[in-house]
Amino acid sequence: METRLAEYAGFCFGVRRAVDTVYEQVKSGKTIYTYGPIVHSEEVVRELAAQGVRVLESREELEALSEGTVVIRAHGVPKEIYRIAAEGGMECIDATCPFVKRIHRIVEEESLRGSHILVAGNPGHPEVEGIVGWCKGPVTVLEEPGDAEKFVPSGDRKLCLVAQTTFNYNKFHSIVEIFEKKGYNVYVVNTICSATEERQRSARALAEEADVMIVIGGKHSSNTKKLFEICKEECAHSYFIQTLDDLHLDLPKAVRLVGITAGASTPNKLIEEVQNYVRINF
Repeated sequence: METRLAEYAGFCFGVRRAVDTVYEQVKSGKTIYTYGPIVHSEEVVRELAAQGVRVLESREELEALSEGTVVIRAHGVPKEIYRIAAEGGMECIDATCPFVKRIHRIVEEESLRGSHILVAGNPGHPEVEGIVGWCKGPVTVLEEPGDAEKFVPSGDRKLCLVAQTTFNYNKFHSIVEIFEKKGYNVYVVNTICSATEERQRSARALAEEADVMIVIGGKHSSNTKKLFEICKEECAHSYFIQTLDDLHLDLPKAVRLVGITAGASTPNKLIEEVQNYVRINF
């Protein structure tokens, strides 16, 4: 039996940068907080907690502080959070992924020009909540192509469409096609991260060949959930795990190939643990 890792899997540039930023701050000996989990990996958050890093879960928790350093999570935050940190006297270190920061700039500039901002993404995801928090006017979140079908623009206001960096590539194009068919004048900016596209394409290619697929990532990780959806479409025996402890394989007979992929917040050591376990035990 062969075990194969997808061509693109694990930590992306933005996640690596954010995690490294927190570890650099830990070396300073200061009291370190992150606004929200720095990335969607329970494993990473646990390791940082062991180093004394506390996670702030709300604006109220941030407002209650008057000293220390707060690191902004990779997913970004609404603009207001920077103001709250500054007014409270907190040192603020921005670890927002540069690709997400680009979206913040786009929606702020376009909304100031009077555009209605459309965000293709999950409305409950922190990245999308952050993007919405940079808009200066009307904003609508489109989670599915069906939401684009139902959307009706108001008046002569221009439209600007962006996407959550981890949004499903095919869904985004479906949304664009729907607006084109409706004849809407939409300024479209494909802000899906190249790392997301690479991971989705390589996961699909591997799942098409594999008898079993294992997808590793945090339960709150949007990009990992999308990888699992893609793998499930191509391979019926697909499993979503957070750690090796979750791996309880019910393998079909005559397994030739077990494929493994992982979300952008999954540490390499966890991927290696799963790879080695599968090679030794199956």
